Amino acid sequence: MLSLSKLNRSLLLAVRSLWLHKLRSALSVLGIIIGNVAVISLLAFGEGSKQDALEDIRRTGATNIIVRSVKPPDVSTSGSRSFVSTYGLTQKDYEQFLTIPDITLSVRMRVFPQDIYRLNRKFNGRLVGTTPEYAIVNKINVAAGRFLTDQDNHYMENVCVLGADTADYLFPFEDAIGQAVMINGHFYRIAGVMADRMPTGGTGGSLAAEEFNNDVYIPLQTCNVRFGSAVIIRSSGSFTGENVQLHQVTMTVDATVDTSAGREKVRAAGNIIREILERNHGTKKDYAVTVPLDRLEDAERTQDRFTMLLFVIAGISLFVGGIGIMNIMLATVTERTREIGIRRALGAKRRDIVMQFLIEAMVQTSVGGVIGVLIGVTAVFVAPPLAKWLFDRHLPAHLLAWPIAVSLAVSIGVGVVFGLYPAWRASRLDPIEALRHE
Repeated sequence: MLSLSKLNRSLLLAVRSLWLHKLRSALSVLGIIIGNVAVISLLAFGEGSKQDALEDIRRTGATNIIVRSVKPPDVSTSGSRSFVSTYGLTQKDYEQFLTIPDITLSVRMRVFPQDIYRLNRKFNGRLVGTTPEYAIVNKINVAAGRFLTDQDNHYMENVCVLGADTADYLFPFEDAIGQAVMINGHFYRIAGVMADRMPTGGTGGSLAAEEFNNDVYIPLQTCNVRFGSAVIIRSSGSFTGENVQLHQVTMTVDATVDTSAGREKVRAAGNIIREILERNHGTKKDYAVTVPLDRLEDAERTQDRFTMLLFVIAGISLFVGGIGIMNIMLATVTERTREIGIRRALGAKRRDIVMQFLIEAMVQTSVGGVIGVLIGVTAVFVAPPLAKWLFDRHLPAHLLAWPIAVSLAVSIGVGVVFGLYPAWRASRLDPIEALRHE
């Protein structure tokens, strides 16, 4: 066993040897530094992107089930095309959804484009007729005032809540609360203004992208009375009519996505909803069922594979750095052949020679690992605000502890693995031949 005094002496000799050849030592650990920076920064930015993507899915509610009305390509009545298209979810569908035991919250919505007027200003927004549960299911924040209440819906009050962009456009210099806007010839008193909301990304035909800041929310009963069952929509100079009882129903399942049992409960509720719709609508595919949990699991699997790929790339950088350490150490053995012969002649054993060169390699990789960690951590904290300032781009980053620990451990391991052969080769030198070496 190597005594503590011998270990301290070998460590001191290793530091002195590296200090005498500062440039060569710096170049030899450059690969280790780059590898550690790559491990920490790539995994931090990858994890930040992963958290952003998963948060976008969680905003829709991982335990929610979203059912939307979808207009078929050709909606016809009795074989001839009708001006008013009848399709989508019905009140009967909604009542049957409520019979599912695990459904704890549900929100009905009617959604269609509508012009909102304030004096001489007109805003082309999206009218959303909904119930007070909308705020709970979607976890929204109100910047000023309040959201819709049960009383508003029960008494069919002419009240509304404006989206952030809608309020900014119609009331650029004054408080919107208590003011009025006109929608479809009727005035609505503004009860609240929503906080700014991030839009959701679309996922093909199952969930369209939504820009919530252009919305205007009114009670669902008020919407039914003021607009009726059929709504005329003007688009690009043409008029179309639709008769849709409910455009969207969002239901929350009493479960948690942190357990497999909870996830199975969400999937089971989604399957029951699909069965109800298939039974009520038959072959008419005028609905779409979205289970955000499926998107969440797909995103988790994709991001895990991406993280593994980043880790492999960073590992290759450390491997290349280790080869550089081996090359330098082999050159050092050749350069110090005479010194090795003198030490052997004075009584140094082969294990002492091995330990001396092994410690030198480990010191180089350890120093490179520490420097790489410091640079990597600095890059994680500096790069996001710099990207925002220079390019006005959001660069998500989430620093993790385990890549730091792993990169330091791997750096020391690289010193052992790639320093072992040069150290063994140095110990195998013949002392007499080594003394003759010039």
